[in-house]
Amino acid sequence: MSTPSPFGGGNFFENLLGDLLKMLATQGPVHWELARQVAQGVASGGQPETNVDPLERIRLEELVRVADLHVADATGAATTVSGRVVTIQPVTRAEWAWHTLEAWRPLLDSLARSLSGGPDDVGQGGRHEGDVGPSTPEPGAPRGPGGQPPVPGFDLGSEQDPSGFLGQLGQVMGPTLLGLQFGAMVGHLAERAMGQYDLPIPRAESDQLMMVPASIAAFATDWSLPLDDVRLWVCLSEVTHHAILGRPHVRARMLELLEGYVSGFQHDPSALEDRLSDIDPTNPSSLQQALGDPTALLGELQTPAQRQLLSQLEALTAAIEGYVDHVMDSVGHRLISSYGSLTEALRRRRVERGEADRFVERLFGLELGQAQFDRGAAFVTGVLERGGEQALAQLWTSARHLPTPPEVDAPGLWLERISIPTDDG
Repeated sequence: MSTPSPFGGGNFFENLLGDLLKMLATQGPVHWELARQVAQGVASGGQPETNVDPLERIRLEELVRVADLHVADATGAATTVSGRVVTIQPVTRAEWAWHTLEAWRPLLDSLARSLSGGPDDVGQGGRHEGDVGPSTPEPGAPRGPGGQPPVPGFDLGSEQDPSGFLGQLGQVMGPTLLGLQFGAMVGHLAERAMGQYDLPIPRAESDQLMMVPASIAAFATDWSLPLDDVRLWVCLSEVTHHAILGRPHVRARMLELLEGYVSGFQHDPSALEDRLSDIDPTNPSSLQQALGDPTALLGELQTPAQRQLLSQLEALTAAIEGYVDHVMDSVGHRLISSYGSLTEALRRRRVERGEADRFVERLFGLELGQAQFDRGAAFVTGVLERGGEQALAQLWTSARHLPTPPEVDAPGLWLERISIPTDDG
């Protein structure tokens, strides 16, 4: 009796595709398990990472206490959410990627829903968050071709015409591709991130700051800078960002603008289908050509409402970064001997971002080019020239004091609105 060929029987192709759909199907608009695996793999370069040396934690804890005291003195306000002290969470690059993906997940979920055109509609049927396959059907439930259980929400077609099955492949490919893109994006950011506020996106309400000792050491080596100077600079930057973004009204406004922006992309139902149609199974390079450019997921889908939000988001971000730079300059020169050369290297680094940085900035509306930093610096300088440090100290005291886009470009308007007299009269 001959053994049947694994390619015989007429059902192998359908069974294979059924298994593929079951593997890819997930609850929600993003395949998060895949995103986590990709993010951590890219961040670590696929190689095991050693645990952070306890001595690194001790040294960073010592330096962050110094930074905390000086930033609190320079800003005249508390630097923490709890009123206690800032602590450090030293992590590997892969751990940074994991924590960041989790922290940004609500924003990325909103983005994915806006790109897919609505609420989750894949893999329904009482499954829970994080499930990566369909639930097991009840005995006697309908089964697809070849005896395979159907993927929830999908018609596997008939044995003679599986086109119904193939035509719906894009419904599971969407969450899979977004998982790949989001995971790769965060993984590439993790390759160079030194702290959690490389982008000014609020994190969970905690006074524990995440830092990446390996990246801090690599930067110090690459630029021939004293390691402790770089550590202290990162501590100062992280604490100053935290002092601003940790304030409830600033945090709420930033998250409101970010959420409004990422959820406002206009759905283009043909975009994914068009890109999938360009893939030639016999030509692996076609996959890279079709999906290798992450910005292709967005296309030209920005709406007028998003452009209005973007104006407000850019203004608030410019004010934040301008203020952080001012505090850093006033404190850093006193504490860091190599502050001039260190600051020049770090500021050059932040405007020479890679593709992953630019993609995530575009996704969130946080395109931090040199023009944005110059705009923030000009705003802070204008406030100081007209009202001094006392006026600048009012910037983050209440939601009413947050500057509007016109006020960022004309600081006198901001001072007039919040009724602070200026030296101009």
